[in-house]
Formats: sequence, C-alpha cells, structure tokens
Amino acid sequence: MSSAKRSDSESDLTARARIRDAAIECFGQHGFDVTVRAIAEQAGVSPGLVIHHFGSKDGLRRACDDHVLGLINDLKKETITSHDSQTLLHQLASMEEYAPYVAYLFRSVQTGGGFAVSFYERMVTDIERYLAAGEAEGTVRPSRDPAKRARYLAANAVGAMLLRVTLHPPGQKADFARLLREWSEEYALPALELYTEGLLTERTMLDAYLLYVSDPPEESG
Repeated sequence: MSSAKRSDSESDLTARARIRDAAIECFGQHGFDVTVRAIAEQAGVSPGLVIHHFGSKDGLRRACDDHVLGLINDLKKETITSHDSQTLLHQLASMEEYAPYVAYLFRSVQTGGGFAVSFYERMVTDIERYLAAGEAEGTVRPSRDPAKRARYLAANAVGAMLLRVTLHPPGQKADFARLLREWSEEYALPALELYTEGLLTERTMLDAYLLYVSDPPEESG
C-alpha cells in the first residue's frame, strides 16, 4: 500500500472513530432523537461523511452499541479477573472517563424498543462471559445457573442506575460524571461487601428454595 493510500485509510479510521465518539456523547446527553447534523457538528465533519461511514443513523447507533458494550466488557473482565487491588483503585480514580458510556447505556435502556432489547440482551451475555472468565481465574464463585445470575446482575445494575437518575435528574446537560461519583460514594462499599463477604450467615433460605424448586407443593383446590 502506498503512503498516500495508507494515509487516506488512517484518516478514514480517525474520522469514523471521531464520529462514533461524538455520537456516543450526543446520544448520551440528548437521547436518540438527536439529528445526524448535530452529531456531525459535534464531530467537526459533514453529515454526508457520517452517512458515508455508517450508512444511516441506525448503522451509527449499532456501531456505538458495539463500542460501548466492548469497552464495558473489557473493563469488567479486567476487574473481575484481577488479583491486584491496584486494578480497582485505578478504575475508581479514573471513573469519570467512563461517564459518556454510562450515559449512553442509560439512554439505550431508557428509550426502549428493539435497540434497547438487543443492547440489554448483549449486556447479559457479556456479563455471563466475564463471570465465566472470573470462575476460570478463581476470582468468582461458580453458580448453579450462570445465565440467571448474569441476568440478575444486569437487572440490578441497570435498575439502580435508572432509579438514581429518575430520583435525582442530572439537569439539562446531564452530568453523568457527577452521578458516577455520587453512586460510588453511596453504594461502592455495600456492593463490595455483598459481593465479597455475602449477606446471610446461614443458608436456610437457599436450602428451602432449592427444596421448593425440586419438589414444589401442589396447588390446593
């Protein structure tokens, strides 16, 4: 490949990434009704270049989904499989960098529809995968039903975020960096206690449930 062609190719990749990142920020701040023109202005390109790279606004959103879910998966996998306390400390110190992706995640679920269902199901699948990596590494306890555990954790995480934003709206210009800081200050300790040390001191309820599902009582009447 000639240097001129290589330079053009690198420029295209840079423009594509710049458009995608601008779209993630715009979607996260304003929702998915934001126009292609507004995204193009944010990225410093023409609307035509957005369509050139992504085909349509839906194509751009799919690319954003892929990028956001990939980043979240990589981050969670690194955290869950690490034996080094510095991994979490570094992530806590740099959490505000992830605010645009949290905002995008929130808007994706909040908006609903087919894109939201697909996004959420992919999130559940990713959680199951990185927990399996944690099991293989010895940092995560095995589950009787890994798929249901992953779905519960996804529902818990997304539900907590939706509740937080609903009760404490971030304002006209959504400040998800502030929301992340506040969430960490309020919930990081109890979350880590529950995940690390557990809550109940005996397994009475678990044993009762396992007995129930293995031999459910017959309905009367």
